[in-house]
Amino acid sequence: MDILQSDILVFSAHPDDAELGCGGTIKDLTLKGHTVTLIDATKGEMGSRGDIEQRAREAAQSDSILGNQQRINLGFEDGNLLLSREYCDIVATYIRLIKPKMIILPPKFERHPDHEGMHAIVRNAYFIAGLHKKSLPYLGSVTDPWRPISMFCYIQAYHQEPDFIIDISHTFASKIRSVECYESQVYVPGKNVEGPNTYISGPNFMDAVHARARYFGSMIQCDYGEGFLAREPIGLPSISAFL
Repeated sequence: MDILQSDILVFSAHPDDAELGCGGTIKDLTLKGHTVTLIDATKGEMGSRGDIEQRAREAAQSDSILGNQQRINLGFEDGNLLLSREYCDIVATYIRLIKPKMIILPPKFERHPDHEGMHAIVRNAYFIAGLHKKSLPYLGSVTDPWRPISMFCYIQAYHQEPDFIIDISHTFASKIRSVECYESQVYVPGKNVEGPNTYISGPNFMDAVHARARYFGSMIQCDYGEGFLAREPIGLPSISAFL
């Protein structure tokens, strides 16, 4: 498999996490000509509904909507995303291969332990990917150290006040379409998928997705927004950037 370099690398624990957390922002980036790679840690095999083959098809459909350059699944164990040297080295290797300028990842504090685990793995990998004395070979070849310029977290189940908000009014419809690709998992009007009721399978969940986007949008005087957390202070060359 050829690994393409991308401007932005988005990490998630499961297929559909990135769409729910920052699908509107991803679409905005691809519309502006930026290349985006999505990396899902697991295949979602522990999901109460659907199966991994269906999740893979759903992810591909979502990619076609958002315009992702490539999507990679690491095949880590679903329900057991714990910080380990093996997982960190694998993720760090992909960071070196893809050479993103920016990483977007799950937040540190989250409802699902896998989301928190993926945050810890990526944070660790982000650092070791830039170490010159760290050997991370790929298919027999040496990989060069690489550390992205910036790293931000999208917001998932738990409410957190964002450090900054992106206006996604023009891409919100695409975000919802990308989420609805995962009809085995989330509520889609007119679809009746067999399986147990879950946290995300009812209409209240999708109502909450709309409500949060409305709330974040209201904070910056637009229709819809997506909030992000900064792991470090954001520097600007001049306060005139706000003019």
